[in-house]
Parts: sequence; C-alpha cells; structure tokens
Amino acid sequence: MHIRRCLTAAAVVVLAGGAAQAQTMPGDPGKGYAEFVAQSAFGNVTSQNYGAEFGFTVSPNIQVFAEIGHTRNVATSEISASAQTMAGALARTQNNVTYSVEQPLTFGVGGLKYLLPVSGQKLLPYFMLGFGVAKVNNDVAYAIGGTDVTSNLAQYGIVLGSDLSGGYTKPILTFGGGVMYPVWESLVLDFQYRYGHVFAEGGTINTNRAGVGLGFRF
Repeated sequence: MHIRRCLTAAAVVVLAGGAAQAQTMPGDPGKGYAEFVAQSAFGNVTSQNYGAEFGFTVSPNIQVFAEIGHTRNVATSEISASAQTMAGALARTQNNVTYSVEQPLTFGVGGLKYLLPVSGQKLLPYFMLGFGVAKVNNDVAYAIGGTDVTSNLAQYGIVLGSDLSGGYTKPILTFGGGVMYPVWESLVLDFQYRYGHVFAEGGTINTNRAGVGLGFRF
C-alpha cells in the first residue's frame, strides 16, 4: 500500500512537471543529488524497501553515491525450512501451533554511477555498482493457540539455534541501473532497479528492488 501511494504521488509529480518548464539543462547531472527511495523488493518473498540516496558528480560521466535502506523481509528458503521443522517438533506435543518467519535487512552501500547522457533529452540513464555492509535479523515467532510462546520455547523442549534467532552483519554487493528525469527545476524522479547479493551465513541472500526515487539536484 505504501509503495502504491508513493508511485501514485510520483506519477502526479511527473504530470505536473510536464506542464511546467524545466530549469535544468538536458542531460546535465548537476553537482550532485539527494533523494528518498521507495521500492518493491522481491526474491524468495515479496516485500518493501525504503531508504535514501545521495551522490556527487566527480566527472561529466561519473558520480560517487551512498545509499542506506531497509528491506522489511528477505527470508530465504533455508530459514523457512528450519522454522517449519521446529514447528513440526513443537506440534508433536502441542495443538494449534503456528509460526511466522521474517528476515529484515538494513544496509549501507557506497559506489560509482556511470552516466549515459542522451543528446537533446532530459532523460539521464545510468548504471551503478556498489559495495557495503548489511545487517540481517532472524525474526522467527511461534504461537500456541494464538499465544506467542517464542520466549518460552525451552519449557516445551525447543531451543532455537543461531539460524533462527539473533542476527549478523555481512558484506553486500549491489548493481543495477535506472533513468533520472527532471520534472521541474531541480526536482527529479529516479526510476530504478537494484540487485543485491548478501554474503550471508550458511549461503547467500539475493534481492531485487524496483521502484522510484524522488529528490533534487544541486
């Protein structure tokens, strides 16, 4: 719902900007930019990502950038299978056992953007590559008859391992691309796609993010 609202607002800005005369030069990246980002995240599960990004132009076709973001859930098939196994063990002695699995991801990335100005056009396509760190939390919960018993599982003979509890910090690699479009004066929309690869414990976490950034150039 939040993603839908952000995209609707962005579409309104585009229409409004089409009626106004842009003050930026076609294809000019300016000295830099800052933007708020809202994306749909998809992979093993579908979720949402929110964050912020800013960058500075260091040459006519190169920008350095930094991004911070939070993806609500990137749960892998491995953690889902482990959680189901524990739920099965609990169900041997208890009735009406339910469980939920989430892996929230918070990350910070820095890197380079290669700009591809289109002659005579406002559109500014780009490719990007970044590297940083990601914090992954294992958020698994169990309930019996609708009552959360996650913190009391020991009394049922169940102990969650590190694969189902706690969290860890690991490197993350991202790459992708997009198109920046000036809608009015310094206001820009950034239609973007990002792929992320977290070098996680016990395997890897791969994420895809597609959405829009709304910000300004300076």
